[in-house]
Amino acid sequence: MKVIAVSNALRSLVNPLRRSLRAAALALSLAAAGPAMAGEAPLKFKWGAPTADYYPLYVAIDLGLFEKHGLAPEFFWFPTGAPLLAGLKSGDIDVVTTGLATVFALGQNIPLTFIGWETDSAAGAGLVVSPDSGIRDYRDLPKAKAIAAAPGTCAQTALALAARKAGVPYDSLKVVNIPPPLYANAFRSQSIDAGLTWGPYAQTLAEQGLKVANWDEDFAPDGSGVCPSLIGGRKAFFAKHPEVPAKLVAIRAEALAAIERDPQLAIKALVNRLSISESAAKALFERTWGEHMPRFEQELSPDSPFSLVAARGGLAAKLHLAGELLHEAGTLAAPLSWEQINAAIDPSYIRAYVERRNQAQGGSQPKENRS
Repeated sequence: MKVIAVSNALRSLVNPLRRSLRAAALALSLAAAGPAMAGEAPLKFKWGAPTADYYPLYVAIDLGLFEKHGLAPEFFWFPTGAPLLAGLKSGDIDVVTTGLATVFALGQNIPLTFIGWETDSAAGAGLVVSPDSGIRDYRDLPKAKAIAAAPGTCAQTALALAARKAGVPYDSLKVVNIPPPLYANAFRSQSIDAGLTWGPYAQTLAEQGLKVANWDEDFAPDGSGVCPSLIGGRKAFFAKHPEVPAKLVAIRAEALAAIERDPQLAIKALVNRLSISESAAKALFERTWGEHMPRFEQELSPDSPFSLVAARGGLAAKLHLAGELLHEAGTLAAPLSWEQINAAIDPSYIRAYVERRNQAQGGSQPKENRS
């Protein structure tokens, strides 16, 4: 009993101290989160991302928001998440924006911290079919002679979800490994008659006369798909530079506000970065903006599909489900544990930004309920 009493007494002293230290560290990072002071040298670091529908990031670059906040990221654009993973594992990449490469990074025990969403890439993703294939929707997938779905990607998780909802075993489908940039040629040569893909490929294929039979939301558990694109970084880098994630949140807020005022900023950024037509960029933007774009209030709500604070819901649930699906498909060695996932999600930077903004506006502050 004396040992327990001493342990409790020590805990009562240590816990407030830990909270005070965390609060002090966060206050320091917030103090540095504003625009850079004149004469300050911008902080240089390396940022990795696949080329995808990340238009808030593109707009932030185009508007010079990183320089405004005293940051000088060197961007490395990858065709897929595989080389990005190698850069993270070696420590060459400090900050990352990516989709399901996050699941493989956690599966390989790469110590990462995710501070928020970039886009919900599932919103612009779907099942594309040849119009004369006889495939009306995901329930007809067993009829397909060949379905394109690159392993370890959002295409594979989407196909696994579609198979689940259709009530057919994944391994009974005729799946071929073709990356989305090659879908157009594969459809033309009749090598495939169906394919799961994300934006902008779903939109560009539709422009070429193919049919989007379903969007991911049609067979997703909560109607929002399982392809979260996140902003994160190596834990050691964020610990050394806590002002960086705080500034990244502020930069995202400014980019989203700019897009709200002028959506053409996002559309032009997609045209320029992805080399697609304006009509395809507009279609992709309209699919992924509005209710499909994660906002800070949703990321701090335990009931949102974009929640960062729900330990077994929101983002955590999506990453957990993605891990299960990829493991069942044989591309991930083991599913992710809830502990692995929650240890990597840190909503404190968004919460601090929202609290500071609300205090400046005299508004209310959302309460965090990580449960």
